[in-house]
Amino acid sequence: MDDTAPASGTEASRSAAAGTALVLGANGFLAGYIVAALRQRGWQVLRGVRASGRALRADEREADLTRMTTPEAWRETLHGVDAVVNVAGILRETGAQTFQAIHVDGPLALAQACVAAGGLRFVQISALGEPEDGAFIASKHRFDELLLALPLKAVVLRPSIVYAASGSYGGTSLLRALAAFPGWHLLPGDGRWAIQPVSAEDLGMLAALAAGGEQRGVFEVGAPQPMSLRDYQTTWRRWLRIDGNAAIAVPEPLVSLQVGIGERLGRGPVGETMWRMLRRGNVTGADAPARLKAAFGHAPRDLETALGATPSQVQDRWQAQLYFLAPTLRIAIVALWLISAVAGWLTPAAAIEALVAGTPMQAWHPVPLARATASLDALLALALLAAWRPRLMLGLMGLCVLAYTLAFGLLLPAQWLDPLGGLAKNLLVLPALAVAWVLADRR
Repeated sequence: MDDTAPASGTEASRSAAAGTALVLGANGFLAGYIVAALRQRGWQVLRGVRASGRALRADEREADLTRMTTPEAWRETLHGVDAVVNVAGILRETGAQTFQAIHVDGPLALAQACVAAGGLRFVQISALGEPEDGAFIASKHRFDELLLALPLKAVVLRPSIVYAASGSYGGTSLLRALAAFPGWHLLPGDGRWAIQPVSAEDLGMLAALAAGGEQRGVFEVGAPQPMSLRDYQTTWRRWLRIDGNAAIAVPEPLVSLQVGIGERLGRGPVGETMWRMLRRGNVTGADAPARLKAAFGHAPRDLETALGATPSQVQDRWQAQLYFLAPTLRIAIVALWLISAVAGWLTPAAAIEALVAGTPMQAWHPVPLARATASLDALLALALLAAWRPRLMLGLMGLCVLAYTLAFGLLLPAQWLDPLGGLAKNLLVLPALAVAWVLADRR
């Protein structure tokens, strides 16, 4: 709840003054919109990042939440800073990146350092939900309480599902892709669950207003009215200019199974916590929009209004409809490379020697060469399957195919006329690898 009387809308809108804001989690999806809103309101922005041994850029400050767990560790980072906006967060734990470290211990040390520095504002981007939804929400809310117990000018923003017309991330990428499915859009369950989606631009503006205002307390952030997931999907499909509103409901047990498998593998855009939050209904209190308007002079728009301000382009449909094609293409490449490896291992030595007989390749020790390239194909395929440095693996695959094509095309030109298109197929494989390389950078 709000701990102090909110500023009027007019006062809130005028409260921003030029200063320096430190944004943690600066490389994330939401942070980009918050940084843009801060700069729009005259702030100089410093980006809190984990340097990982590299030299910091002029607009960066060291901010390693797993390592900087005492107020003293943050003293240099906070030099010259007037406000802190914490957008850092993880959906799954990996190694030292635990919920306790990223959501509680590191931010608490930072907040305590802000108290010691005096006069700093702290804006926390939390999440709408209940602690029983999972450790992600529980850790976020645990820090929210600790933050507001400090003698600090602090605001906690708890948004419902956050989207942006200009891009997407994680679960919102998945929902957009489901809405853009050809023929019918796909619905998790029957799409009955209520959500109150908020645009990243509106959340960014609220964070910027909070950084320069006098508000204090917890504010839930969502659209003016709840909407069902089915209506959310339909609105996106209409915005993407894709015909047809027919939907296929994916049974809840099947979705739960897929989410569970992804959780065990540590992959997938939607974890079990997000799935529980969605089924519970992710909505704000009835008075939340009015409280935001009174305190900040700004309240989020409804989905249709926000999307209407940014007409969709063909690139938006590409992004949505390539979402499922990207992993499909990667799996096809892995399968092709594994088949190639098996063929290289199992083809009889006599057949290999007969293929190169009478050509310059006869002197290249063709049988050991075939076995070695087969082993290389298998290593590249398995590394790509494990998603280990996928762009490097795809690049190496492309170089191998180019080398094979040039070598066989020049030294065994008859292979171009193979009735099954053995060598000619590389003319398709090379651009397919290039497309997969581009699509490897996805969220």
